Amino acid sequence: MNHTLRRRLSRAAVPLLLLTVLIGPTAPASAAVLPYQDPSLPVPTRVADLLSRMSLDEKLGQMTQAERASATPADVTAYRLGSILSGGGSAPSPNTAASWADMYDNLQRAALATPLAIPMVYGVDAVHGHNNVVGATIFPHNIGLGATGDPALVQQIGRAVAEEVSGTGVDWDFAPCLCVARDDRWGRTYESFGETPDIPAAMTTIITGLQGTALGGPASVLATAKHYIGDGGTTVGDDQGDTQLTEAQLRSVHLPPFQAAVSRGVGSVMISYSSWNGVKLHGNRYLITDVLKGELGFSGFVVSDWNGIDQIDGQSGFTAAEVTASINAGIDMVMVPTAWKTFLTTLKAEVQNGRITLARVDDANRRILTKKFELGLFERPLTDRSYTPTVGGTTHRALARQAVSRSQVLLKNAGGVLPLARDGGKIFVAGRSADNIGYQSGGWTVSWQGGSGAITPGTTILQGIRAAVGSGTTVTYNQRGTGIDGSYRAAIAVVGETPYAEGQGDRTTSMGLDRDDLRTLDTLRKAGVPVIVVLVSGRPLDVAAQLPNWNALLAAWLPGTEGAGVADVLFGAVAPTGKTPMTWMTSLSQQPINAGDGKTPLFPQGFGLTY
Repeated sequence: MNHTLRRRLSRAAVPLLLLTVLIGPTAPASAAVLPYQDPSLPVPTRVADLLSRMSLDEKLGQMTQAERASATPADVTAYRLGSILSGGGSAPSPNTAASWADMYDNLQRAALATPLAIPMVYGVDAVHGHNNVVGATIFPHNIGLGATGDPALVQQIGRAVAEEVSGTGVDWDFAPCLCVARDDRWGRTYESFGETPDIPAAMTTIITGLQGTALGGPASVLATAKHYIGDGGTTVGDDQGDTQLTEAQLRSVHLPPFQAAVSRGVGSVMISYSSWNGVKLHGNRYLITDVLKGELGFSGFVVSDWNGIDQIDGQSGFTAAEVTASINAGIDMVMVPTAWKTFLTTLKAEVQNGRITLARVDDANRRILTKKFELGLFERPLTDRSYTPTVGGTTHRALARQAVSRSQVLLKNAGGVLPLARDGGKIFVAGRSADNIGYQSGGWTVSWQGGSGAITPGTTILQGIRAAVGSGTTVTYNQRGTGIDGSYRAAIAVVGETPYAEGQGDRTTSMGLDRDDLRTLDTLRKAGVPVIVVLVSGRPLDVAAQLPNWNALLAAWLPGTEGAGVADVLFGAVAPTGKTPMTWMTSLSQQPINAGDGKTPLFPQGFGLTY
């Protein structure tokens, strides 16, 4: 049985139940269906009919998104909430795919219990796999996918993520990030596919993977192009800072990936926290309404970032003026995680006093409801549990392993030390990132900022190395390198950054390896054996001073749960084909450094060796 048919059969009872509630059990089926409930009618017709039946409170509820920890199912019903989200690390207990599906269905039933039975849409940051869910497949972060140079592979990853997301009920993904990261000091650099607009634009194939060829098909998940616009161009890489560019520069560097996303039919766009020449994007009507919706022809809906409207005036706590500025700028749905009741009260007052027109409210609702109809939520509102077993499944993990191997960038290989022979002798492995799923997965993994250790099932890089070698090869591991001597044929040091996400990830004073990593590398080097450095990081690091002491350097980026993909390249099962999507600095003083700016890099964008 195909997935579409199975979904329709598994959910068929839900609309019939609702119709019974709405018009009574004795009415004939033909009389039961109001125009907006009739899937045979065109979506615009259904939207217009539903809008004509909605009260102001119902319309304002559709424009409001609350965090799951701050809104009960009863709240969803009482306040007609249009959307719920999970912030980074916000999960049901236990944190399993089945628990997520149960939570989603409970909230969805609450939405369906409203007089018009308008389903809610549930949003998550599934930015490199369904990363809030323990046991999900964690793919390489975007910087690694950018290094693959393979839009078709990225589309396959989007499809896999959509299946895992669908298996938990969730129907809206706050991805992909289409930022063009221009300063590696920025803590979100790893969320960028590349430093020039051509790479993120090419990788918008992930949108087709997430949504399918059309919304509403099997495991179709609404994608989000974020963060509009210029978040990767802030001065000194300051997260949520100011992008100081002319309009021509903004358009040439930061707009093309969004143009590509709109061309692919992306369902939603999220606004950036950052400013453009001192003006917060969340209040910028020209860029949101005139450029995005008008010039680019974006027909989906615009969502704010987490409490983003609160930043328009620079003061803590959102005001009526900020609510009005954001809605009139063109934001259709507002992410107000905890203060959503205050937001609803304020929004209603601003509409009633005429500062926000009913036409603007209707436009926002039309955009939101269109996507809900297109997703098929009115016909199939509950979790399709045929996809639940795909969460962390073997097929998706195999795809992730392939993506890891394709993302590796070989930056140095003196004397052809790589690939290592699988058989014979002893290999020493060291470094704190060698046997740590949390470190190799980076931020946005189970929790917002990421974590250390076995935070979710997977294969560490060390485990991948052990599995790759032949029976006659001994692999010895010590995190600090203690115990190495000249009898080993090679030493592999897996070093780099520990996890971080936005804000905490900004680095302005140092971008080199820390004291522990340098001490480990020094211990290995003194043994007199070839040293192969595997760099686990969310961006290029300042390693020019140490590079002469290393025989090989492999940029592994943040590979996720399938560390065997790194070993595949180290031992030659897969030849390295990755190319660095970022220019590699010779020193921190060069930041920002980008292709075409005339600065001499350690490695130029597009560099990568092979065997």
